Amino acid sequence: MSGSPPTIASRPQPRSLLGVVVVRRGVLPAGADEVTAEAGGRVLLVGDGVAAAATDLTSAADVTLWEAGEFAPAAWSAVLAAELDGGTIDADVIIMPASPDGRDFAPRLAATLGRGLVANAIAVRAHEIVAERYDGRLAEHSPMRGPVVVTLIPGVRGVAPCQLAPRIRTFTPAVPDPAVAGDPEVVDAEVLAVLPADPATIALTEASRIVGGGHGMGSADAFALLADVAAAIGASLGGTRVVADLDWIPFERQIGTTGAIVAPRLYLAFGVSGAVQHTSGLGSPDHVISVNLDGSAPMMAMADLAIVADAPAVVAELRRQLAGPAGVATERTAGERAPAVSAVIIP
Repeated sequence: MSGSPPTIASRPQPRSLLGVVVVRRGVLPAGADEVTAEAGGRVLLVGDGVAAAATDLTSAADVTLWEAGEFAPAAWSAVLAAELDGGTIDADVIIMPASPDGRDFAPRLAATLGRGLVANAIAVRAHEIVAERYDGRLAEHSPMRGPVVVTLIPGVRGVAPCQLAPRIRTFTPAVPDPAVAGDPEVVDAEVLAVLPADPATIALTEASRIVGGGHGMGSADAFALLADVAAAIGASLGGTRVVADLDWIPFERQIGTTGAIVAPRLYLAFGVSGAVQHTSGLGSPDHVISVNLDGSAPMMAMADLAIVADAPAVVAELRRQLAGPAGVATERTAGERAPAVSAVIIP
């Protein structure tokens, strides 16, 4: 029987993935472990104090250390481009955290390499990249048509620890640093000073300590006291969708699937019931403390320390203890009592 031969659909070709994470003074940014896991455990740490930072990775199987000093995205991009062209580094897909440094470095590297850039991804698959658009209301699926640079939103995936000790090696560029060589095309900004982040204004995705409140706080005035407590302990303020809808907090302070996806080391929850829309945006905090009148609330079950008490009263007392001059607690008014605690639950 005559006719054209059948067409065989081509399968997506295997692609080499590499996580690239900027390190400052030995500290990993938010999302570093998730980028490493998304890249199959293969990661390049670049910056200042990379050896110390490598010990904090849990999902790494193959770690390359590049002690490159202070943040210099233009110079680093030129060096990496030369190494990729020369075959020293193999990476069709480069994944970075969507942290401040990652969002700065990724477009520089993509432009230098002549690659496309997909920002705010939530998944990198064999044949496509899924990215978040319109504040999480839309998932954009982009076909993987060639080498690309991707930024991954911190907190969008879980991380399974690597069971084996990672292979660690040191990277020494084969080409000289173009900034040192005086290449006029490679110019980085001059750093005049590095200021500490203000917990009150830092993006929740970057906050290591978060004080969160829910509808159980009862009023906007109670939330104002919660903000004072957060400021006093150097934490960022966040909340649930309900309190954002009530205008007790700005929308950018909302935590959850329709708000910010966070990854704090410490989360203090006051009057938060623990609906899945909220807890699914919390990542995996090292420590969770919850205060709620309902001892059976999901947030209480998640907590390392669960205190059954009236959240607004506890916040008012904390604020009183923290607000006195030179750390001295202020006195209660006549007849005023400390908040009653009916139970302390340590799961």
